[in-house]
Amino acid sequence: MQIAPIAYFRSPFSSKFGVPRQAGLVEELKGRIVFVPEYRNADALRGLEDYDYLWMIWGFSKNVEAEKHPTVRPPRLGGNRQMGVWATRSPFRPNNLGLSSVRIESIELTTAEGPVIHVKGADLMDGTPIYDIKPYLEYVDSHQGVRCGFTDDNKWASLKVVLPDEWKAAFTESEQQALVKTLALDPRPHYHDDAERIYGMPFAGYDVRFRVAEGVVRVVELKKME
Repeated sequence: MQIAPIAYFRSPFSSKFGVPRQAGLVEELKGRIVFVPEYRNADALRGLEDYDYLWMIWGFSKNVEAEKHPTVRPPRLGGNRQMGVWATRSPFRPNNLGLSSVRIESIELTTAEGPVIHVKGADLMDGTPIYDIKPYLEYVDSHQGVRCGFTDDNKWASLKVVLPDEWKAAFTESEQQALVKTLALDPRPHYHDDAERIYGMPFAGYDVRFRVAEGVVRVVELKKME
């Protein structure tokens, strides 16, 4: 079977680094589903306005050539334990397919880019190919009180974020909220623990430079990207 993108995702993240590791972790994070010319037909979205969430089936486009293995080291386990790839949501998968549930913020049927779906809470970088979308159905897609493997005993610990006032003006209020929540999730590889190392995360047209020490993320520099 061969599949081709029906749309591409537009996100503040221009690289993989910093993208939330799961959909919904940063609910304020906004993005757009922009259809390719062949599928810019408003009729195909008829009725979608009656749903709050949708599923996206998409591709890990930056991992196509990466070597795949039957076991991976999940970040939540500190990168120290191996788990079977099918027991994780690792991006390094044989068919490079991802699945995310996102909230529908609004739908525009007539724009210069054709119909556009505005969503919140996605875990995709800019330019990610989308292969299909489907409405989220609570009565079959939500399961309460179930076991969730190693994630049950390994919760994320949020970090404190210090974003100096002088740089807040570079972002809208919603972008500020999304940036702070993203940094609080600690985007570094989980085996990194160098308090002096400065990391760069592309976000909303800026290179956000930060360091992490003693549970605090401090933004130390902001550079406009060309």
